[in-house]
Amino acid sequence: MKRNLKIFFYLTFIVFSLVSFSSLASSAEIIGPEVALQGNEIRVSTSITLEEKYVKEIRNGIEKEFGFYIDLFKVWNMWPDEFVLGKSITRTIKCDPVKSEFIATSFDGSTLIEKRFRSFESMMKWALSIDNLILTNIKELESGIHFIRITVESKIRNLPPVIGQFFIFLSENEFVVKKDSSYFRIGPVR
Repeated sequence: MKRNLKIFFYLTFIVFSLVSFSSLASSAEIIGPEVALQGNEIRVSTSITLEEKYVKEIRNGIEKEFGFYIDLFKVWNMWPDEFVLGKSITRTIKCDPVKSEFIATSFDGSTLIEKRFRSFESMMKWALSIDNLILTNIKELESGIHFIRITVESKIRNLPPVIGQFFIFLSENEFVVKKDSSYFRIGPVR
C-alpha cells in the first residue's frame, strides 16, 4: 500500500513538473506595449510574435485563438498595484491551405469583425497586433502613476472541456505571456 502511494506521488510530481516546465518555454513574445496620451484618451498599441511551430500549425490549417487582455493599473507605494480597468479582445485565425483562404476574426465583447485576407502574412500581421486601441478617457481616472499590462494567451483547441475538470493540473493554454509598459502619470503632480 505504501509503495503504491509513493509511486502515485512520484508520477504526480513528474507530470506536474513536465506541465510546469513546458509552459515556461518561450513560445511567444510581446512587442510593446506603446502607450500614448492623446487629448484625453489613453491609446495602446502592441503586437506579439510567435514561435515557428505555432506559425507552421496555423499555416497547415490548425485554428488558433488568442486572447489579448489590456489592463490599466495604478501604482501605490505601500500597497499592491490597483487594477483600474481592462479590455479584452479575442482573435481567431483560420487558414485553409487547400483553398488558400485566410480568415481572422476579432471580438471585443460587443463587436465581431471578420476579415478575409489575400496572404497569410497580412492575416498574421492583423491578427497578432492591436493598433491605437482607445482604452479609456483620462478624465474618468484618479491622478497618479499608472501602467498598462498586456497579457496574451493561446487556448488549446483540441482538448475537450471535460478534461480540465478531471485533470486540474493540466493547463488549458498553450502559452500565457505578460508584459508591462513603462509608468506614466495622469493628472497633476502632488
